[in-house]
Amino acid sequence: MTNFFQVKKKSKLSNARLGLINTSHGKINTPSFIFCGTKATVKSVLPSQLKLARTQIILSNTYHLMLQPGPEIISKEGGLQSFTDWNGPMMTDSGGYQIFSLGYGSVSEEIKGKNNNAKRKSLIKITEDGASFRNYINGDKVFLSPERSIELQRDFGADLIFVLDECTPFNVSKKYTEKSLYMSHRWAERCINSFDSKFKKYNSTFGSSGKQSLYGIIQGGVYEDLRKIACEEICSKNFDGLAIGGSLGSTKNQMYDIFSICENYIDKSKPIHILGIGGLDDILHGVSSGYDTFDCVSPTRIARHGIMMSKLSSKGINLNNSKFKDDHSSIDEGCELQEINKFSKSYIHHLFKANEMLGMTILSIYNIWFMNKFFEEIRSSINEDRFEEYKNKILSNLVEQ
Repeated sequence: MTNFFQVKKKSKLSNARLGLINTSHGKINTPSFIFCGTKATVKSVLPSQLKLARTQIILSNTYHLMLQPGPEIISKEGGLQSFTDWNGPMMTDSGGYQIFSLGYGSVSEEIKGKNNNAKRKSLIKITEDGASFRNYINGDKVFLSPERSIELQRDFGADLIFVLDECTPFNVSKKYTEKSLYMSHRWAERCINSFDSKFKKYNSTFGSSGKQSLYGIIQGGVYEDLRKIACEEICSKNFDGLAIGGSLGSTKNQMYDIFSICENYIDKSKPIHILGIGGLDDILHGVSSGYDTFDCVSPTRIARHGIMMSKLSSKGINLNNSKFKDDHSSIDEGCELQEINKFSKSYIHHLFKANEMLGMTILSIYNIWFMNKFFEEIRSSINEDRFEEYKNKILSNLVEQ
């Protein structure tokens, strides 16, 4: 896409930058957050409510959508935007993270050594050809290859799509990580070839809903030499965008070290996405490194458990706590969304204690608004050459709690 990405302004004291991603379904001002609508829905939230909360872009999951409802259903309806009535930019992942989670569980479970057993690993088999696993809905055997991942994402029609890779775990050897890295590079090459070819349904770089842009993924685990190799290899290819994935370490310091390593070697002329990062402190460090977009399930997931996001606590504020039973203040006096700000903390506390779904919807919309507002403040601070001051202020408040 012509002028797919433009850098509009750079910070004077770090690599933080303002950018603009142009898609067939609208523009994305960066830095920006991408909300996860895993199964073609951000749980409990209408598309109109996402727009109300000033959302720019959402993400759906190739693995889940290939199993249900299937690519044919979505493509017949003109792609995910038409299927979901979300008339804005969309991203789909490749299914690589699900290959990881089937074998190892969530990132935190894998790092802590939980669910890392033979029974879980038997659910999936990874070879040079691709990944074989069982359909969790009906038990059928499923095979996902790099070519199939691109074909699926063509049918889903998202604006931004990804190559298939193996999301390398933390608790594996460097030898395994290196072997996996080179296999992911070969898979990336196959994805490029598939993306550049003309499918029967679509012309070259077009999917069911219009023009698509392909992102390459940088792996390498916690190893600087492997991350350097990955940056050089993936950046040498003709990808529209780049993403940093795989294990980012077991501690925040390890994560920030990986941010810094990739910062030194990555091609900064392209938009850079960080996969699976949603903590405010982690985002600020990523923005400092010059990264443009971030995605994570956490804002809406924690909302469904009664937790509202806050700049005073990295873990958020749990409205299930008994101290909110008689707290009749609004959810956030600074929130301009009257549709939700008219509700008190006491009422939301009651909804969760009564297991009423409305509480999940209210807090989900609030957390989405909060994250979008957070990124608006980041963009404003970069534009006004005060990002580092803003970053330090937020981090000092988070540390105190």
